[in-house]
Amino acid sequence: MSENRQRDPAGGVMIHGMEILDREACYRVFQTHDARFDGRIFVGVTSTRIYCRPICPARTPKFENCRYFASAAAAQEAGFRPCLRCRPETAPELAFWRGSSNTVSRAMKLIAEGALDESEAGVEALAERLGVGGRQLRRLFQQHLGASPIAVAQTRRVLFAKHLIHDTQLPMTEVALSAGFGSVRRFNEIFLTMFGRPPSALRRAQRKKGGPDTSARDGVTLRLSYRPPYDWPGMLDALGTRANKRLEWIEAGVWHRKIELDGKRGSVAVAHLAERNAVAVTIRFPEVRALPAIVARAKRVFDLGADIATIGSHLAQDPKLAPLIAKRPGLRAPGEWDRETVASIDANVPPAWRPWHAYAAQHLRMANHG
Repeated sequence: MSENRQRDPAGGVMIHGMEILDREACYRVFQTHDARFDGRIFVGVTSTRIYCRPICPARTPKFENCRYFASAAAAQEAGFRPCLRCRPETAPELAFWRGSSNTVSRAMKLIAEGALDESEAGVEALAERLGVGGRQLRRLFQQHLGASPIAVAQTRRVLFAKHLIHDTQLPMTEVALSAGFGSVRRFNEIFLTMFGRPPSALRRAQRKKGGPDTSARDGVTLRLSYRPPYDWPGMLDALGTRANKRLEWIEAGVWHRKIELDGKRGSVAVAHLAERNAVAVTIRFPEVRALPAIVARAKRVFDLGADIATIGSHLAQDPKLAPLIAKRPGLRAPGEWDRETVASIDANVPPAWRPWHAYAAQHLRMANHG
């Protein structure tokens, strides 16, 4: 286990390698089902070998049976499997601007788009793209996420596959390929090891009875969570002002975009599910392997990983911004579909400050627009 220590800026708990050490504070979070920590902390229950989100409806386990982790990958690498009730794959993703290094943030974006396979050679290639050594990249991942790059990539694949199994009617072959598994056999082996049952057994009974299998070309809809509040009208306004009407448009409160990847064409539509603190992303694309990259881009465009409450509380310390933030809580900075940059960002602003500048600029733009 790594000897690196860091303090979670939002939670105030000490992280030591894979585990979060402040067990009493974490236990209170799970006792109260505190949604503010959803996606920040995961609990591994030693009596069941299952890890859960803070909002899990299951009975709170005994204090002595709990271990706490800063990421799902850290919990999985420690030998715990995902809970079938609270579904860690649907938790809001960690907002990497919270004290993480730029290298980790960039690596996670590349991993989310399928840049890392299951081999150690893949880690070296990823490190080279980021301009660091493989050893340095592994050290940074242990420090900030409590898990290796390989473990993070595998956890993302497993959880993405589990998301598809629960929420879609894709056949298992397409699920395996969509999640980045090299073969259906490898997919089945990992799931059997992790869950003690084949992937088909994880499908909900109502999904089995819901109709025949459909392909990605027919359309796949996934629910992606965010941390509230979310100013959906503000986001659509921001996207509408920049939209290339031939590529993207807004109709009846739903954002649509035509997409092209590796010469193949499709479409994506994003609607708001306010009562569930989520968006519904509907993808139609002929190549199932592209689904993770398309989902990652949708998350980037709609800024789903932001801890907007914390951002707002910090920016509100500026007397000029405070009334704007109070007027429009949950206003976010839209991202670009084809680039990792964020709209309204000055290229001269140091990278560590770009997120703050983007949200402040968005509030100022909306105030002037109004």
